[in-house]
Amino acid sequence: MKIKKPLLMICTLALVVMLAACGSKDTQGGSSASGTANNDKSSELSGSVLAVGSTALQPLVEQAAQKFMAKPEYSKIQVQVQGGGSGTGLTQVAGGQADIGNSDVFAEEKLKDESKDLVDHQVGVIAMAPVTNKDVGVDNLTQKQLVDIFTGKVTNWKEVGGKDEPIVIVNRPSSSGTRKTFEKYALGQKTEDLKGSIQEESSGTVKKIVSETPGAIGYLALSYLDDKVNVVKYDGVEATVENVKSGKYPVWAYEHMYTKGEPKPEVKAFLDYMASDEIQNNDVVELGYIPVSQMEVKRDADGNITK
Repeated sequence: MKIKKPLLMICTLALVVMLAACGSKDTQGGSSASGTANNDKSSELSGSVLAVGSTALQPLVEQAAQKFMAKPEYSKIQVQVQGGGSGTGLTQVAGGQADIGNSDVFAEEKLKDESKDLVDHQVGVIAMAPVTNKDVGVDNLTQKQLVDIFTGKVTNWKEVGGKDEPIVIVNRPSSSGTRKTFEKYALGQKTEDLKGSIQEESSGTVKKIVSETPGAIGYLALSYLDDKVNVVKYDGVEATVENVKSGKYPVWAYEHMYTKGEPKPEVKAFLDYMASDEIQNNDVVELGYIPVSQMEVKRDADGNITK
């Protein structure tokens, strides 16, 4: 018995060690499975997201959507982006036809009771600038001169220091958030559609027509500006990012992505991506928008500015 007792103890100890080792493996395996499950939660998302509205915001949303869908964890989500103007976006999201309503204006500026059901997701700031055909010979316009042009009091560029050439107005429809922003902060009043003026649904078409039509004037978001059009100073102030941030340049608006109530998971995933550092610090800046966090001033729906 004395000889067998140590052997029994050794066997017992070995068995304990083996059981402990098995238990350790099971615990590690359980942790790994749990971690994988957590990491795979986003990849389980699937479905479609329809974002409709502002053509000023459209370039950013389209670019972000392509990057979002290219990510493995979101590969089962299809994001579709359409223009149509801020009014269309707000109406469709309020009516349930779209998941997201893209808008350059606060919902309460366009809708009444329906705006109470909408949740605002601000994804950037955009400025709008007067633009002309490159042959007009004008690089600065005052507020009064712009009002006179868009109300038909001034009809020739020579009346504001330019060439002897008829003015051709290229406008956006009344549903456009870009138009509402331009009228509110550049003109200080609403305007009527003048006889002989051109009205276009999208900012891209406005740029094309202004660039190709002698004597043309319109207005565009900074995200559309390039050397095909002449960008006009407003009361001597350039529409630059720094001037917008400081509040020196007044013709700007928040870019809103509205949902009706809290968004469904796949829509929330896309909105979270829009608000991520990856988009805010790169795509937003690259395309001529400004991150909301970089603004030195704030503006409410009534146009009141605070620091």
